[in-house]
Amino acid sequence: MDNQEFHDDHEDGQDGPLGAAQRAAAASRSTWTSVVVNILLTSVQFVVGFFSHSQALIADAIHSLSDLISDFVVLLASHHSKKAADTDHPYGHQRFENAASLVLGLILLAVGSGMLWSAFRKLETPELVPQVHSIALWVAGLALISKELLFRYMLAVAQKVKSSMLVANAWHARSDAASSLVVGLGIIGNMAGYPILDPIAALIVGFMVARMGWEFGWEALHDLMDRAADEEEVAAIRLTLLETPGVINAHDVHTRKMGDMIVVDAHIEVDANITVEAGHDIAVLARQRVMQRHRVLNLMTHIDPWKRPDRDHQPPA
Repeated sequence: MDNQEFHDDHEDGQDGPLGAAQRAAAASRSTWTSVVVNILLTSVQFVVGFFSHSQALIADAIHSLSDLISDFVVLLASHHSKKAADTDHPYGHQRFENAASLVLGLILLAVGSGMLWSAFRKLETPELVPQVHSIALWVAGLALISKELLFRYMLAVAQKVKSSMLVANAWHARSDAASSLVVGLGIIGNMAGYPILDPIAALIVGFMVARMGWEFGWEALHDLMDRAADEEEVAAIRLTLLETPGVINAHDVHTRKMGDMIVVDAHIEVDANITVEAGHDIAVLARQRVMQRHRVLNLMTHIDPWKRPDRDHQPPA
């Protein structure tokens, strides 16, 4: 999804991407803020929804509860993803974030499906839908404002640290804000003499949650299957390689996602007449520049002699 992609600024790469510790600290702060907000909202929505007879508000409370569950999934993934590389995970543990995004998607899909089923059951007996008390409307308005503010805060943090997992969690909060708006409209319709609008609002909320769960889960699944970085980012990495002193050309620049970092394999062409040591030094410099300027976890280079036949892609004899 577009809102989950980030692009490196080729000019401002002096400082390099944020370190793992900084990203983890920012993720922890924003997520714990979300935890507090969701605990308060879930409690108030459940209680008021039950006593005001609003199925839509109860559905919104379930959505807030799923936010709370996803927050703890994010905290768990953030804790594990910052672990250093080891023998079993030589590239580190960043893919805990991709796995967490997949879990978030599955949670949303399951919650949305349950909400759809409950709303359909209510719509089968519309004559039994009760009148909703006006206090439910006030709570829906409070939830809308709280979730929108939470979304803006969490998205700003996610974009700063370039974390697709945090972006997923932020948009989960935005989906809850949108659902609170739908709930408010359904409650207004119920109070205006159209009781069936309350379960219809719950139905719409369930569909929104299930759709977002499918999208997040599908995107995370692709990342876990070694999906490449976007074309703009690959082009920026290739440009950094070409600007490295001693590199005449670069080809076969392949990337794969590792959490929100990237692993790169590239062939760089150098003067065929230099020594092996000189070629090695150019490769080391190219790796350092790429890792400083981009969110690249590791760059594996293959040295090719410039203007010599490239036999790398020939089938074995």
